[in-house]
Amino acid sequence: MPKKYIDLETLKYLLYDIHKIEDVLKRERFQEHDLESLNMFIDSVKEFSDRELYPYFKEMDETPAYHKDGTVIVHKQVKTVMQKSGEMGIISASFDYKDGGLQIPFSVVQAAFYIMDAANNNLPGYPGLTSGSAELIIEFGTKELNQTFVPNMLSGTWGGTMCLTEPQAGSSLSDIVTKATPTEDGFYKISGQKIFISGGDHQFAENIVHLVLARIEGAPKGTKGISLFVVPKNRPTSDGTLEYNDVMTVADFQKMGQRGYCTTHLGFGDSDDCRGWLVGEEHKGLKQMFLMMNGARIGVGRGAAAIAMAAYRASLQYANERPQGRKLTSTGKKDPSEKQSLIIEHPDVRRMLLLQKSIVEGSLSLVILASKYHDISTTSTSKEEKEKYNLLLEMILPIVKTYPSEAGAEAVDNGLQVLGGYGFCTDFSLQQYYRDIRIFALYEGTTGIQSQDLLGRKVPMQNGKALELLAAEIMQTIMKASKDDVLKEYAAILGDKLKLSQKVLGHLMPFAMKGNYERYLADANLFMEYLSIVVLGWLWLEMAVDAKVALSKSDKKYSEIFYESKIHTMKFYFKYEVPKTNSLAASLMSDEVVTIKKDKEYII
Repeated sequence: MPKKYIDLETLKYLLYDIHKIEDVLKRERFQEHDLESLNMFIDSVKEFSDRELYPYFKEMDETPAYHKDGTVIVHKQVKTVMQKSGEMGIISASFDYKDGGLQIPFSVVQAAFYIMDAANNNLPGYPGLTSGSAELIIEFGTKELNQTFVPNMLSGTWGGTMCLTEPQAGSSLSDIVTKATPTEDGFYKISGQKIFISGGDHQFAENIVHLVLARIEGAPKGTKGISLFVVPKNRPTSDGTLEYNDVMTVADFQKMGQRGYCTTHLGFGDSDDCRGWLVGEEHKGLKQMFLMMNGARIGVGRGAAAIAMAAYRASLQYANERPQGRKLTSTGKKDPSEKQSLIIEHPDVRRMLLLQKSIVEGSLSLVILASKYHDISTTSTSKEEKEKYNLLLEMILPIVKTYPSEAGAEAVDNGLQVLGGYGFCTDFSLQQYYRDIRIFALYEGTTGIQSQDLLGRKVPMQNGKALELLAAEIMQTIMKASKDDVLKEYAAILGDKLKLSQKVLGHLMPFAMKGNYERYLADANLFMEYLSIVVLGWLWLEMAVDAKVALSKSDKKYSEIFYESKIHTMKFYFKYEVPKTNSLAASLMSDEVVTIKKDKEYII
């Protein structure tokens, strides 16, 4: 029996009909693939997830990862998933053929990982981070580093991580102090500590290959002095064996959610024998790491969107099975002789379910859009096209990471509410989804950091060109919707919100121009929420435009109710979510300043 943690029909609809991934297949890199081969890949991942991920979701929460005798003990399914992810080509799916990959579009790989995340979000991070680490070595490392580490990573035999955060620095990477000392033997001696390292150690990996940011002695201060190193837990020797590389697993953090996904504290060089190999040029580490971090930020949004999807499917199933109460009669009273109603018939429950659906499907569309931009920008042979899609991707990256994480948590919260008291009980999955999704607003830069990136870096980028390109994409959909008698009302609303965003920026920009950046960015999180709502409104309007066209055809690809549900959910989003932009704009343009500290401390 198919598992109900995901709506596979909607996933394929967004991938093929809305974002038209088939167009990407015309590019030389992907020419050996067609829709049939992509569907085979997606369907095989779904079957794999049904069998090897979903059945262990609750069990992994109840038996968390823990630290023991210098390593981390994780659930046995980690071994299976790493091994099978290697065998099935999931880890290497987006890599070049010459590197052992399948050259599958990044957008399709994200769809596959989305399925895995929805099935059991404790597991995909292990192969996912391994893939990202291998990508960095392939892109920037020497041929020798590539040959030494990558094959075992792509097979799932060795794991991979990225090590940025330090106890004293947190998200402030300019303050990292992990040290790299050069030697005459071609390697560096690494010393320092890293915390919050996802997948940092476990008993089933022969080796863990850490990609570590460190500072070479004498390097410039700040982020300009950071270099990137391959630092394996066990270093390969000339005879093909492994020897301990002085990488100590100090602890594993015990967490509120994602308990089966280990998060370690690592110590490097306690015995002065930790060796690291420089990846690429000195002092270019952060720039190189951003190749992985940008993909990781899409991955964070994808993971949050997937958890929200699984929670929605669980709460929808419950609402369709749970009888409680009765519908009001025309007199405004309930008739106790009437049969109990299923709770999905109650308007307030329907509101919560529609809120979930609008956030869940909108978030998935956003993730696929960003992934498509990535596919186009990395395969383009045209300088103009490459720049356009690079800018579009940069513009929406903070939103892709943030909206599914923040709104997704709200969606799961509403799902828990649908279940009432049962939602708070461990017999039902909603409480676990609620705990699991909370970390996603913290992963890869908190909401505050992403919001400052959006308003502080992306909006002014190239004198506003990135935002201008995004607005032009939105306007194309508005123009299409304006031609439809039903949709033109919503097109006008979205157009007004786009204009209002310009008014908001007109109010804020003078602060930046005068050098008052603290004031300019003080309410960056509100601007993030504002622009996220506009972007999601655009994606929902795009779905509604497509659904209207599909409904007019005699040979419909999906059922009539499938398309009608997209239009109905768009209407819900425009009634309940889009109006929030008015209050956000009022706050953003207010002259009242209450969060910037001055001469007195009022938070007491």
